[in-house]
Amino acid sequence: MTNTFSPNPWSAVGFIQWSIMLLLTAVISLPLSGNAEDSASTDDELLFPGEDTNNKLVYQFNKSDETYQLAVLNTIRNMLRKYGDDIKIVVSAMGSGIHILLKEPGVPVVPAIRDQVESLAFYGVEFHACGNTLITLHKEDKDVVDFATVVEAGVGDLMELQQQGYAYISW
Repeated sequence: MTNTFSPNPWSAVGFIQWSIMLLLTAVISLPLSGNAEDSASTDDELLFPGEDTNNKLVYQFNKSDETYQLAVLNTIRNMLRKYGDDIKIVVSAMGSGIHILLKEPGVPVVPAIRDQVESLAFYGVEFHACGNTLITLHKEDKDVVDFATVVEAGVGDLMELQQQGYAYISW
């Protein structure tokens, strides 16, 4: 009977076999090494639908300027690309920025921006509309797009979300 395993690690075949064995031993022992804290952090990275995340952002959206709006929406898309389902994002629209959430905006909203906002909402970004701004504009909750939530005060919304662990992003 022929022995296919060469005990001499310095022969070409033996060297490859020993290298593979060492590599497999190292790979197999990886999950066993380290401490419990390391394995717990791996579990934290795996989220199931409905689970909370530590990655939370709230964006203040308070201008109707196209360049400003595109910049904010671009960073939101970048964060979704980076974190996927492991991030919660809220956009709190107030002042002249609220027009992106109105069914019939009082100022022109670029159609591409409107489409991006709807797309982001589809991907789980929450949009909040400032109730105080709606009152100032003589608008009601029914004038706001269906995917947005009306909050009493946009600034209060920013404060409350920060108290819940959201990082505040303003332009």
